[in-house]
Amino acid sequence: MATLNQHIMSRRGFCLCCMAATTVAATGGWLSPRQAFAEARNIVDLIRDDAAKAPIKVHKLRGNVSILEGSGGNIAVLTGADGKVFIDAGITVSRPRILEAANGLSRDPVKHLINTHWHFDHTDGNQWLNAEGAAIIAHENTHKHLLVAQRVEDWDFNFPSSPLPAVPSETFSSEKTLNLNRSTLHLKYYGPAHTDSDISVTIPEADILHCADTYWNGIYPFIDYSTGGNIDGMIKATDANVAAVTDKTIVIPGHGNPVSNKAELAAYRDMLVAIRDNVAKLKQQGRSLDETIAAKPTAAFDAKWGQFVITPALFTRLVYKGV
Repeated sequence: MATLNQHIMSRRGFCLCCMAATTVAATGGWLSPRQAFAEARNIVDLIRDDAAKAPIKVHKLRGNVSILEGSGGNIAVLTGADGKVFIDAGITVSRPRILEAANGLSRDPVKHLINTHWHFDHTDGNQWLNAEGAAIIAHENTHKHLLVAQRVEDWDFNFPSSPLPAVPSETFSSEKTLNLNRSTLHLKYYGPAHTDSDISVTIPEADILHCADTYWNGIYPFIDYSTGGNIDGMIKATDANVAAVTDKTIVIPGHGNPVSNKAELAAYRDMLVAIRDNVAKLKQQGRSLDETIAAKPTAAFDAKWGQFVITPALFTRLVYKGV
């Protein structure tokens, strides 16, 4: 079986921060997103280009739940007589391959789409899925961000407002429960974490938890401070995720190997806490960002978590901003 890093490196277009990995490797150092984009192309074009080429891999779980991997974040699909339920929408250029993969699971029409947060790689497919017949459900902050132009400072990118068919028509503020396909889907708002719009989706009958981008399996996560994310919120969300699962629960991360479990989730939480504490101590000592990066506060975790485009230095920078 391939290692997790081999699995990750074989994927194209899965990561929010699709910076020029080859540029980072060539320099041997850290590039800010602004510098990386100058060396490559803008983030949206990179994600779209990769999604246009990437195959969609299907992972069948249990309880008529499957994962479609290869277009933005990991997409979950629940099939049944009430119609397909998508959890996240992927990238629009993947539409033919997403449809082919989903139709291979069942011929049920698409009836519902749940957005786990507002980011492009989870909502870009909203408009075409709505055209297929999906009502879009999300947290009220996802609705807010998609309805207006939105800047992500750490990507140095301005997203335009979404067309109205791509904006969620049904929103909630704290929790919401759907009963579809003989399954319960419990939607719960985390509070500010990866963004200020993150939700989890629990399907108790199948014992499945979709954590979305509060959990990146085997890689350092991106934290979007421009829209309310912060490292303490990520840790709080991950603590809630760990508390919500058992050793038998299937855990779906937003990015990375799409089929995970409590042990891997707990290791991710421990990594976040340790690096947050290391960076906070250095910052409290008066170290600048550059000095903190030079001190390598992530060193104990880099071999496992730091092997893709969220480099150890970039992750240090994101944590430093929040402590």
